[in-house]
Amino acid sequence: MLAGGMALVVLALSFDHADARRPAVGAKAAAESQKRQPERVPKGPLQIVISIADQRISVYDAAGLLARSAVSTGVPGHPTPMGVFTVIQKQRWHRSNLYSAAPMPYMQRITWSGVAMHEGVLPGHPASHGCIRLTGDFAVRLWHLTKLGVRVIIARSDVAPVEIAHGRLFAPKPMPDVSAMLPEPLKTALVGPEAGGIIKAVDSTLVEPSNAAAVGKPEGAAIVGDGAKVLPKPRKMPPISVFISRKQGKLLVREGYTPLFESPVTIANPDVPLGTHVFTAVEFNTDATAMRWTVVSLPREMPVKPELRKAEAKVTAALETKRTSRKGAVAKPPPPEPSSIERARAALDRIEIPKEARDRISELVSPASSVIVSDHELSEETDDDTDFIVLVH
Repeated sequence: MLAGGMALVVLALSFDHADARRPAVGAKAAAESQKRQPERVPKGPLQIVISIADQRISVYDAAGLLARSAVSTGVPGHPTPMGVFTVIQKQRWHRSNLYSAAPMPYMQRITWSGVAMHEGVLPGHPASHGCIRLTGDFAVRLWHLTKLGVRVIIARSDVAPVEIAHGRLFAPKPMPDVSAMLPEPLKTALVGPEAGGIIKAVDSTLVEPSNAAAVGKPEGAAIVGDGAKVLPKPRKMPPISVFISRKQGKLLVREGYTPLFESPVTIANPDVPLGTHVFTAVEFNTDATAMRWTVVSLPREMPVKPELRKAEAKVTAALETKRTSRKGAVAKPPPPEPSSIERARAALDRIEIPKEARDRISELVSPASSVIVSDHELSEETDDDTDFIVLVH
């Protein structure tokens, strides 16, 4: 009996210690965490959206909303920055370098200056020094979902990706006709009229490099079978990111964290704001001739004055209709606030990218590539080991 009683005491103490380590969760946070969506396998690139006003985190993939939970963001004296970020570091067990080595389990860093997502106390309102605190179970789930480079968007109010099609979004450059690159005898032997000009496959045995050279293999291709099928060599590189700044009047391109090139851009009516929009290449269409895109448009940072909204609407109307308003017209009230997708399309309408830059980007674009359009310049938080970071306040 004594041994049994001792075992019960030890068991009770172990639960007490476990409860003491478990972060407290406010009523709102608890309610949100109970609304967990059924788990499914993620499809395509992930995007994380954090709403300061709603104290909520949402994770989206190519199929839509994947997961959602409550958060606790920064207090007024230590606000959570708003803008466009990516996950740049992950540590399962981390301690703060700034605040008395405070524990930050399942830490996912988004700036090197100290902002991260991690497990923490959620009292039901902003309470951190700028980090995004997560419930325990969601911190673990998010840790296993993400990889370095996942896009994180922090906005004043809730936003979500919406599908968008626009002629100025990038499409993959068509692959060259590899049959035209083959020597004529090999082309005659491999391409028959019944194949409709397409090289026929025989089997899946790779030709030795010496044999491949002998039959005139195009550079960057693999010959399969007895020289019977030429396949483009798969490109195993990080997705590209494109940043277009109205303030700087230029475009920058990175592949992963590596800068590739930059180019000037022409922006119609450069004194009128574009807003901040994150376009993401979700997936190729079935024959890889086009790309499916979504956009997240951040809310306007400040209330727009009626006269500025009127000017913006006038610019948009002029671009869409190629007409100008007639003089002497009776004054009308300011038009209603445009929707996020209308603002995104209007921003693309005003941006002219040189053909050489467009062609280079089209050669590199792939699923998970992104285009960030913003009124702001690149943040000083952007470094050699980050993707583009854009602060909107």
